[in-house]
Amino acid sequence: MLNIFCIRPKGFNVGNDAIFMGLQAAIAEAFGSFVNLISIPATSRYESQAKAGLTSRTVHEINQYGHGVIVGGGNLYENGELDVNLEALKKLEPPLMLFSLSRGRIYNRLDKLVDRTDVMPDGVMAGLNRQATWSLARDHATLSHLHGLGLDHVKLGGCPTIFLDRLRSQFPEVPQGDRRTTLVSVRNPQLMNISLQRQIGITSQVQKLIAMLRANGHDDVRLLCHDHRDIPFAASLSEPYVYIQEPHAYLALLNSCRLNVTYRVHSALPCMALGTPFIKLSYDERAISLMDTVGFGDWNIDIVREPDVPAAVEDRMSRIEQLPQLREQAAPIWETLRQTQDAALSEFATAVRAFAAQG
Repeated sequence: MLNIFCIRPKGFNVGNDAIFMGLQAAIAEAFGSFVNLISIPATSRYESQAKAGLTSRTVHEINQYGHGVIVGGGNLYENGELDVNLEALKKLEPPLMLFSLSRGRIYNRLDKLVDRTDVMPDGVMAGLNRQATWSLARDHATLSHLHGLGLDHVKLGGCPTIFLDRLRSQFPEVPQGDRRTTLVSVRNPQLMNISLQRQIGITSQVQKLIAMLRANGHDDVRLLCHDHRDIPFAASLSEPYVYIQEPHAYLALLNSCRLNVTYRVHSALPCMALGTPFIKLSYDERAISLMDTVGFGDWNIDIVREPDVPAAVEDRMSRIEQLPQLREQAAPIWETLRQTQDAALSEFATAVRAFAAQG
């Protein structure tokens, strides 16, 4: 059996597991057989054990019995959550792929896009990419930055979550009382990279959204938490909320809901894939660029630039029947992204088998 190490985000956000589900499906198609997929956290920040990322310890272990390495997917370039030792990485022997990674800027207190203080340094980013035969950027902004570093082999790959419809048969049945709900996918404002003034305003914004939804006939409105750190915020609103840690059940809920108004990228993309009506609220370049990359830039709402977010959401609701047409218009973009993903993974699978054949 082939041993593929996957270095990926393994924090508290269920969206990371949704990404991994999409990657697993793509790997299975590329290899056409079972492989031993060994998942290692990208950073030791959230783990009690020290083994994480691409450090001297993990590179040594990979060289001992690994046949290939995939890093991703996730926003590992921008948030300092990939442990990398470039000197150790130079000693990596199996083939290396960087899959669906992103780097985006955030709004500062003047509402200008700036780099995060924990962004991966360009030197580390360049060194990592030079060791990788295949590198797929998740969005246009990331691709532009990497090309600006002279990394011309990097390609635009999108995110595997827009192809999660191929896993629909694996979803559990949603209880009758939890179907056709209207979800507001929230994030704890303290975890949102926006100005303090805007963080303070998120509570009122969510309350107005809920009131507007109910006024438009959405009686069963529930807050959806992606991360247990969202729960204190949701609980403070005295509204029904749900937190589902298991990714299959999480996707099943998105598949069955009536509408999802979401601050979260990785509830918007699965909704796109599954044909679930959604309205995306974005607050950083990572989300804005990704929505544009997959062909839904005009449907997206930038809550920093938009002066009246509830009105903008209500406008999208009045045009919700346009979503199938938007998805159809985006189909050629998705097909190109899928072909890029599939081609890179197919080449990776060939290289992995060639490496394994050496003994």
